[in-house]
Amino acid sequence: MRLLLLVVSGLGLLACAIADNAVDRTRMEVAGTRLYLSGEITSQTPRNFEALLDGAPQVRAIVPRVMAGSLDDQAVLRMGYLIRERGLNTHLEARSEIYSGAVDLFLAGNARTMQPGAVIAVHSWADGFGEGASYAADAPEHRANAAYVRDMLGSDAFYWFTLAAAPSDGIHEMTPGEIARYGLLTEPVGN
Repeated sequence: MRLLLLVVSGLGLLACAIADNAVDRTRMEVAGTRLYLSGEITSQTPRNFEALLDGAPQVRAIVPRVMAGSLDDQAVLRMGYLIRERGLNTHLEARSEIYSGAVDLFLAGNARTMQPGAVIAVHSWADGFGEGASYAADAPEHRANAAYVRDMLGSDAFYWFTLAAAPSDGIHEMTPGEIARYGLLTEPVGN
């Protein structure tokens, strides 16, 4: 009986996760040449993001405010490649806090800047079978994310750093030295 309850409970959690991913949890607001984002990226976010950009051609910079990350890694990659394709910049304000998949989105900026006080925090991914760091470096599970980071930064070193920085249920707030070492910014902090 206990096993049956665990299975039913697990299916309920899976159903909730699927339902959460089916709703866009990202708030988007255009102000002048900036598109402000907050919330969490889901599978529905890229379509809404692209439609908003199509309707606001004056946007030149994406400004994440407080973003917990994403429920769909592929959605982040789609949005990131769109940001890069359109030549948009990314910028973090002093109160910006980006975590997990929101950091990957930030990497897409043609120019990437931040003000003092902004938070960039990372961790490993998990897929229900294991932590990202538990897979061999040449495992197919790494290909899309490692390629994305390489496309954005010229090297995949930052991807491997995130896997080791904290487990999927933890978080590591990056230091200024780490941000510089992995080339997350194209200009010094504060510019």
